[in-house]
Amino acid sequence: MKDKVVLITGATSGIGKQTALALAKMGARVVITGRSQSSGESAVAEIKAASGNANVDLLTGDLSAQANVHALAEQFKARHDRLDVLINNAGLAASERKLTEDGIESNFAVNVVTPYLLTHLLMDSLKKSPSPRVVTLMGGDVPTKLEMDNLQSEKSFDGLNTYSQTKLAMMVLMYEFAQREKDMTINVCYPGQASTNMTRSVTPEMLPRAMRWMFPVFKLMVREDGGKSAAKASRSSIYLASSPEVEGVTGKYFDTNCKEAAWSPAVMEADVRSALWKLVEQTIF
Repeated sequence: MKDKVVLITGATSGIGKQTALALAKMGARVVITGRSQSSGESAVAEIKAASGNANVDLLTGDLSAQANVHALAEQFKARHDRLDVLINNAGLAASERKLTEDGIESNFAVNVVTPYLLTHLLMDSLKKSPSPRVVTLMGGDVPTKLEMDNLQSEKSFDGLNTYSQTKLAMMVLMYEFAQREKDMTINVCYPGQASTNMTRSVTPEMLPRAMRWMFPVFKLMVREDGGKSAAKASRSSIYLASSPEVEGVTGKYFDTNCKEAAWSPAVMEADVRSALWKLVEQTIF
């Protein structure tokens, strides 16, 4: 990874930060994104100190808004002549249905539209790399069916189930990306359970009703642990970003143990992929 340029979204804390730290230790030129300038600068300083790598940079912006995604992509291209690895790590698990300034449901905006749009916007930079890779993180259980009539929770909002549906939609799009862009490596990975800002913000109401009695156990599982579980959960994204074993391997889904896993049946449905691709294209400004 020496001198390779890596962009990691949502990497000022949690799994993204641990991924950035590991890749910085390998000698990569790491660019992280975050919403807050202060927390971002703090994360950059920590990564530099812990890795001994001064080539760590920050781009800020709320990626729920498409204008900010465009601005971030332009800032990146102004500073870097190529992109070797894009890691779509940023995610959102909203506690209630909210619309972004673009009029898109917030989970769908961050988990589906943002990685789709950012990957498109940085495609030219990726193609300047001799061996470009795109890694996108899944989260939670993988549903078997994509609710095409409720993609933005138009009919119902159901906490973590809604979140999982948007993550499945992301998987569908990334598989389709891999079919369309054969000259780069595009894969999805599941990091596994970890204590992060997002998991610690989950409320009882976000769990399926039948599982709410387990909420105290869930909170124990995601209590603050100094980044230990996030470091463990970053293994699969680090592996897909850096390992020579996956050079040229594309259109695959990897589990938390860095092993190939089966895609959800929804991902294998060509008509679902085509319909979702067209729908997301129509939401891009």
